[in-house]
Amino acid sequence: MGDYQDLLFEQQDGVATITINRPESANSLTLRTCQELMDVAIRCDEAADVRAAILTGSGRMFCAGADLTEFGKAGSGLSTLIKEITTYLHVAVSRFARMEAPLVCSVNGTAAGGGMSLSLVGDMALAAESARFTMAYSRIGLTPDGSSTYFLAKLVGMRRAKELSLTNRMLSAAEAAEWGLVNRVVPDDELAEEAQKLAAQLAAGPTQSIGAAKRLYLSGSSETLETQLELETREIAAAGGRPQGAEGIAAFLEKRDADFGKS
Repeated sequence: MGDYQDLLFEQQDGVATITINRPESANSLTLRTCQELMDVAIRCDEAADVRAAILTGSGRMFCAGADLTEFGKAGSGLSTLIKEITTYLHVAVSRFARMEAPLVCSVNGTAAGGGMSLSLVGDMALAAESARFTMAYSRIGLTPDGSSTYFLAKLVGMRRAKELSLTNRMLSAAEAAEWGLVNRVVPDDELAEEAQKLAAQLAAGPTQSIGAAKRLYLSGSSETLETQLELETREIAAAGGRPQGAEGIAAFLEKRDADFGKS
């Protein structure tokens, strides 16, 4: 883990900011970009001082998906390249989804293909007014990846998920909010500030309990009711036994704000 060529990484006051930094190529994803995304996701997952994270893009695009120039150069080795790229990308997605620190996707511009898939991974998402969302895969004869077939239907419903995938419909930021793809839309020039405010709010929370809640929501759609209830019991009992749980309860009883950063 170290310096990155395709990403910018900053960490301040418990918030890690990850920026896909290939504006000259619409922040498209190469093999190296996905390797770096995996690395930074593991970095955030492992670092106890990362209490929230932001994923965004540089310039006018969030992420245009795969770098098709790299695909074109692969020739007969395209299938192998795609398997390599998705190996790294999918590990990154899994780490982001399962790490304790909540992830805020700050969608600063168009999110297409794998870029739209990445925008779905965040625990919360903000979009600039100029942002646009499109699956785009079938336009080039490919199928979705990057977790979109897992998260998209959960967010918008199966019919709408298929519509987005099969027709490549372009959604405006306002439509994305209406459909449930993002939490809210903010003016372009306020997006970075609003994402930082949200991440700072989340970073001040009980990170371990937030991580547990993330795990519960991931399992909730696949487990039986009784199994999920047992998982809920185990997680809330574990939370009650941790210092952050003790601090939260004490703060409530003492009518003060909880200080989870010291617990």
